[in-house]
Amino acid sequence: MDKTGVAIVGASGYAARELIRILLGHPGVTITAATSRQDESPRLDELHPSLAGRIELACEGFDATRIADKARIAFLALPHTASMAIVPGLLERGTRVIDLSADYRLRDPSVYAEWYGHVHTDPGRLSSSVYGLPELFRDRIGSANLIGNPGCYTSASILGLAPLVGEGLIERTGIIIDAKSGVSGAGRSPKPAYHFPECNESLTAYGVGRHRHTPEIEQILMDVREDGPLEVIFTPHLIPMDRGILATIYAQPKTPIDERELLALYRSFYQGEPFVRVLERIPATKDSAGTNYCDLTVRVVRGKILVISALDNLIKGAAGVAVQNLNLMLGLPESTALA
Repeated sequence: MDKTGVAIVGASGYAARELIRILLGHPGVTITAATSRQDESPRLDELHPSLAGRIELACEGFDATRIADKARIAFLALPHTASMAIVPGLLERGTRVIDLSADYRLRDPSVYAEWYGHVHTDPGRLSSSVYGLPELFRDRIGSANLIGNPGCYTSASILGLAPLVGEGLIERTGIIIDAKSGVSGAGRSPKPAYHFPECNESLTAYGVGRHRHTPEIEQILMDVREDGPLEVIFTPHLIPMDRGILATIYAQPKTPIDERELLALYRSFYQGEPFVRVLERIPATKDSAGTNYCDLTVRVVRGKILVISALDNLIKGAAGVAVQNLNLMLGLPESTALA
């Protein structure tokens, strides 16, 4: 098999490390370029010592022409607001893009500006970007040139709610998403709140009422079923563990429904999906850690529907779903190199 050259733009973070690790075991691609904003141009195994003996590629400064010469597909593992500056140059040179930031997930540039505090400099491409959640948009991903890769909180929330919204079973307001993330979800750049003495032995909510994933969750769920506005109250929490997302979701059914019927609905909705597991038991983050699976279950409690969703924020919530998208774009089996 001829291998496709891929680039990792922004190679120093946790998601980039997981992406490199997965791609090193991928039979259809080879990592031909990596970039870092560090002046000394470190090797990947210096940035990520766990990769020692597996790859010796050195990072370089970003140059769209050089990257396009080396790679057919570029993964952008950059901070929010950074990708929009370089996506146009890559696409114009024929390199397809999978963007792990939020820069190409929202379609309305005014919504992006409101929630991210930054004017979008490439608004014309927002409508043509494809949201990279294969369970919902597989038929559009394969031919896309620009993928807005979903994040960890959004994937757990959207996959948890899509069957209920898709079947029109719940009220479209008053949906509550209470979600917890391991500290790696905050990224690798040091910040006081994520230092060990600050976050260990502590659980805290943040972004209350204003977290920027809120409009993304609402937009995609409205795409699942176009039936007027949809509102969620999304509250994320930082929990002192390395990795993992657990979301507990509360919704009001339109009519009374049996728990067994709901489990059957979820199994039917996700039948054949390689990376969604609908469970009888309550999911735990340890069971999906290190995998590309999203684990789901559903309960009825005092007439309300509770959905519990768990996934690894660095894999199914970032690097793993990015490789799912890569596989679809290359016409390969979706589960290639993933487990």
